[in-house]
Amino acid sequence: MDLPVDVPAALPPLPCSRTEPDGSAVVRVLGYNVRSLRDDEEALVRVIRACAPDLVFIQEAPRFFRWRKHAARLASKTDLVVLSGGATAAGPLLLCSLRAFVERTQDVLLPLRPGEHRRGFATAVVRIGGVRVGVLSAHLSLRAGERYAQAGMLLERLAGMDVPYVVAAGDINEGPEGSAFRRLAGELQDCWAVAPWGGEHTWVRAGGPGRRIDAVFASRGVEVLGGGVPVGLPGVSVADLRAATDHYPVLAALRLPAG
Repeated sequence: MDLPVDVPAALPPLPCSRTEPDGSAVVRVLGYNVRSLRDDEEALVRVIRACAPDLVFIQEAPRFFRWRKHAARLASKTDLVVLSGGATAAGPLLLCSLRAFVERTQDVLLPLRPGEHRRGFATAVVRIGGVRVGVLSAHLSLRAGERYAQAGMLLERLAGMDVPYVVAAGDINEGPEGSAFRRLAGELQDCWAVAPWGGEHTWVRAGGPGRRIDAVFASRGVEVLGGGVPVGLPGVSVADLRAATDHYPVLAALRLPAG
């Protein structure tokens, strides 16, 4: 897909994953709408591998025939494992590296409005280094009122995880000016707004300007080291970003303090 992408003049290094001596964890997390793997899967794999994520928050994972096989194939090609979600969460999917120790997972289906697409959350609690963190992948509604309500459900779900930190990523289906996006950013840190890195816009309507409708959010106490579209990251080409799917991914580096 010949979509424009905003290329930064110079891209500073993004911290790599590590566990610090006191047990604090620096993690890379990637949010990505993969459009049911209908585009160039090999380009998608190259982008994910180049980002070297510990956690991948996918939206629009395959939901129908042999969906588990498709999720497992994508995980295998990117040296990750399936953590939670897929069809059982109505599309959101979580992948993780072997660095993550899994405590529990839960797929959540949201209330279905007649005539609308089913929505859900893929959630998990993992330990990385000496830190417990709750994670959630979401794809919110196309309808503004329903989106706002789902943002509230997302925050409630995170609040009930009983962990020191939470990270959520997803396709919000609106920009930072929208009420659902603002509801999330009012309770969580919007990683691009806190520490912008890389490109900003994640989706482009044909013939229109770019918009930032995909985001990574982190709870207070998480140190956001940088977040944005990984254009310019070694191994991530503009050609692959355009070919992989109709959204651009959001990559963030986060430091989760121990204790």
